[in-house]
Amino acid sequence: MNLPQPSPDALEQSGRLVSRLRTLIETEGGWISFATYMAEALYAPGLGYYSGGTRKFGAGGDFITAPELTPLFGQALATQVAQIMDLSAPHLIEAGAGTGLLAADLLLELERRNALPESYGILEVSGELRERQFDTLASKAPHLASRVSWLDGLPEHFSGAVVANEVLDVMPVHLIAWRPEGIFERGVALDAAGGFVWADQLASGRVAEAAGALGLALPSEGEYVSELNLAGRAWIGEWAARLEQGAMLLVDYGYPRSEYYLASRSTGTLLCYFRHHAHGDPFLWPGLNDITAFVDFTAVAEAGFEAGLDVLGYTDQANLLFNCGILECLARRAPEESTDYIRAAKAVQRLTGPHEMGELFKVIALGKGITQPLISFRRGDRLHTL
Repeated sequence: MNLPQPSPDALEQSGRLVSRLRTLIETEGGWISFATYMAEALYAPGLGYYSGGTRKFGAGGDFITAPELTPLFGQALATQVAQIMDLSAPHLIEAGAGTGLLAADLLLELERRNALPESYGILEVSGELRERQFDTLASKAPHLASRVSWLDGLPEHFSGAVVANEVLDVMPVHLIAWRPEGIFERGVALDAAGGFVWADQLASGRVAEAAGALGLALPSEGEYVSELNLAGRAWIGEWAARLEQGAMLLVDYGYPRSEYYLASRSTGTLLCYFRHHAHGDPFLWPGLNDITAFVDFTAVAEAGFEAGLDVLGYTDQANLLFNCGILECLARRAPEESTDYIRAAKAVQRLTGPHEMGELFKVIALGKGITQPLISFRRGDRLHTL
């Protein structure tokens, strides 16, 4: 892998996380699940990727999300958020708010539409990102910043809209290996030199139950490796217990189950990102890399339905944005020959193009007490594919 080198300070931080992980593996008898490893690598207090101080978003970080490309994403999404709040209550919570750009764009567009929420809660585990979100809001929407508060956990009760853009993909996943002799869970152990190595155990408990429920045939030879996002299912269940009326809008990259577990996808979907370079080694520089897995949207729908939520729609990001009026938002950026308009139009193409983010990213809505069809799914609803 031809990757840029981390700074000495970053390597020192990663080294402290490596020591923590080694101690954890030894304490647990020499083996931890990959879900445990991923949780530590991303969220260990002060050391994990999302709980440490590394820059994550934008040109100087490791990846760029839709709100980083253009405010048009948030302006279009405001159409759906406003409808959900109108059908429930004028409150909005964003999970994993990144740099705060989506929050600023949503608030400014909702203000333009006279549809401001009475409160805007942000669920964020990273102290560094909380500071960036505060600074972004103070810079871009200072007169609206007082409506925003940061939450340490899910509310006990909530009515309104919930938005989560690229949140499910960074929840810790279990790695499963289907082999001729059975279903195994892939975990992490230590080699003689104290390095991290893959180690498989026969799957048991809820992991074995969930893997078996997928109904995948055992291969006649070799192995088939993929992921189970049990944390995502539990998170949706927690929201279902708290949501009294409203809807969750979950945007992420992924597939319905019929495409997720294709025979051709025999090594899974796990990826790591470091300074805009994708690679497949989650043991490289723990705490400095983002680790992600694509989302099984059928599992998301099942988790919501089983917990008492209605599945209100499922489509790709292109249909979401077109249904919510992104072209009308773009048209406000006149004149068409201006540099600003051309740059914005290119961003829209990237967000909606079938060979870019338009098809790869999907959106699903889960709700309670919503009696009208949601705007996001007027055209191109793919519920039947789940």
